[in-house]
Amino acid sequence: MSIYRQLWLAIIGLTILSFTGSFAVSVYTARKYIEQQLYMKNVDNAGSLALVLSQLPSKDLVTVELVISAQFDTGHYQEIVLTDPKHQVLVDKHYTGNENGSPIWFEHLFPLQADAGVALVQDGWKQFGSIRVVSHSRFAYQALWTGIKELATWFILAGLIAGVMGTWLLRLLFQPLNRVMEQAQAIHERRFITVPEPTTPELRSVVVAMNTMVERLKNMFSEEADRLDSLRRQVNHDPLTNLPNRSFFMTWLQEALQGDEALAGGGSLALVRITSLEQLNTRLGHKRTDQLIQTIASTLQELVPGVENRLAARLNGADFAVLAAGDNDTDGFMEKVCSALRHVMQTHWAELDDVFHVGAVQYQKSEKISDLLAASDKALAIAENKGPNSCHNLNVSVRADQNMSCEDWRQTLTQALGNGRIRLERYPVLASGGQAIHQEGAARLQLQPDGPWLSAGEFMPMVLRLKLSSAVDMDALHIALNHLTTEATEIAVNLSADSITDWGFRDAMIDILKQNPDQSRRLWIEVPEYGAFRNFEAFRSFCLNLSSLGCKLGIEHFGQHLGEIAKLAELGLDYLKIDSRYVRDISQNAGNREFLQGLCKMAHNVGLIVIAEGVSTEQELATLIELGFDGATGQAVTQRTKG
Repeated sequence: MSIYRQLWLAIIGLTILSFTGSFAVSVYTARKYIEQQLYMKNVDNAGSLALVLSQLPSKDLVTVELVISAQFDTGHYQEIVLTDPKHQVLVDKHYTGNENGSPIWFEHLFPLQADAGVALVQDGWKQFGSIRVVSHSRFAYQALWTGIKELATWFILAGLIAGVMGTWLLRLLFQPLNRVMEQAQAIHERRFITVPEPTTPELRSVVVAMNTMVERLKNMFSEEADRLDSLRRQVNHDPLTNLPNRSFFMTWLQEALQGDEALAGGGSLALVRITSLEQLNTRLGHKRTDQLIQTIASTLQELVPGVENRLAARLNGADFAVLAAGDNDTDGFMEKVCSALRHVMQTHWAELDDVFHVGAVQYQKSEKISDLLAASDKALAIAENKGPNSCHNLNVSVRADQNMSCEDWRQTLTQALGNGRIRLERYPVLASGGQAIHQEGAARLQLQPDGPWLSAGEFMPMVLRLKLSSAVDMDALHIALNHLTTEATEIAVNLSADSITDWGFRDAMIDILKQNPDQSRRLWIEVPEYGAFRNFEAFRSFCLNLSSLGCKLGIEHFGQHLGEIAKLAELGLDYLKIDSRYVRDISQNAGNREFLQGLCKMAHNVGLIVIAEGVSTEQELATLIELGFDGATGQAVTQRTKG
């Protein structure tokens, strides 16, 4: 029972107890008073009537009876009895009517017992007899009944007023307590929030303690995140330029070529080489050479500022690479790189006439990484033979389907969605113990009725460009709920960043989940890390709106924004899926092992499940389990379930 209800029941109990006690005391006092008044009236009336009878000159029974009858007929008496000295009844008058001054049950519950009034009647110096007078009690009962009704009415009215005031007062007092309970519930849901301090001293100390604990948890969370982010950068980034190093770039490139979500249109790769780095080092000195390298690195980084699927990296001392997944205009991409480098050289390093060469090449999905690197090296070699600060694009071929206009894409995609040519390809996600966590649903789309089913990487770029992501995600949500209706499983659905910023989509999604509560509790919803942090306020609102519907919320492809992980403390997330780029060849990468182990510990401290993406070998899977991962998905997991 809640404390609010307990206090309310205590108030009701105290009110009833006070009413009962006051009522009993009032009734008892009134009854005693009325009984005393009746007795005094009986004595006075008996004395008065005895005096009148004693003064009668003739005391024959007829006259005496007439006097007594006249007194009795006034209607205020229950009985008047005259007896002689030998106790023989001379006159006996009793009330025989049935009129009552109050309900019968009331008279039985509160009986009035007043003694009769007795007086002597004299006849000269002799005793004529004694008279006994009992007043009628119906008037007394009527007065007592009226008083009790008024008292009860007042108590009921006072109780109602006290109830209204008590309700208002309790609500006022419970406002800070409710905030404390909301804060405790938020901590249980892995949301670390602070609340205003109340004016009530007892509650203020509790709130201060809770807020202090939350701030400490946030600080610990933030400090650990900063440490792990620093470790991640130390392992995967070049210390001089802060660009990703060769190892990280190679895993990124492999994912772009072979990953399940790689963009089908391929993209462009450019290699940048500083000409004669050793000679520049001799000419400029170590410090200025480092400045030159940092200038080139920052220029390349500015070409991919927070753009998804694009990466600039330093491969070794003199070589850099820029990967632009999804950009098939290799000539235009190369020209951007060259123009940016030429501009910064002319502006800040005009004394140097031969600084860099750029070789660019277009690639396609599923192309061998060795072939791509060989082609890019060849393009770079050709550029070096052209002269100072030269560039060369080895391959300018364009895929046929890129000739489709945006309107053609819009019409084709709209028809495919309208005809229901979309399905979910489901892949198992297993816990470290081998049991199923859920099935990850990846959207597949058939552009033409008899055409192949395309992966998300093949159609999502145009879906995002044409603002059709909400329609695709809504269809995927409906398909997942239909599966959950007929199957006893759990399914994860990927939502795009554009969908979570679409209020119409969010409202429709919430309505659907409310209509399917059983399925909602088995639904996992995840958003890419890049989109979640790019639209963080919308993502925060999205999480808070869905937190009460029972579905689990998470972030996929996590790893790039570790320094901002403290922002997630207020969202109540359930799980993180770690980007496959950190998982690839994890058994051979000691730095990433330490980073991922720390990430797992930090996530577990706030109740988050940690799942690895893109696990391709049994060796990787075994290593991840040792590091503390709760689950994994990828080729190795799929093969294990089939085996």
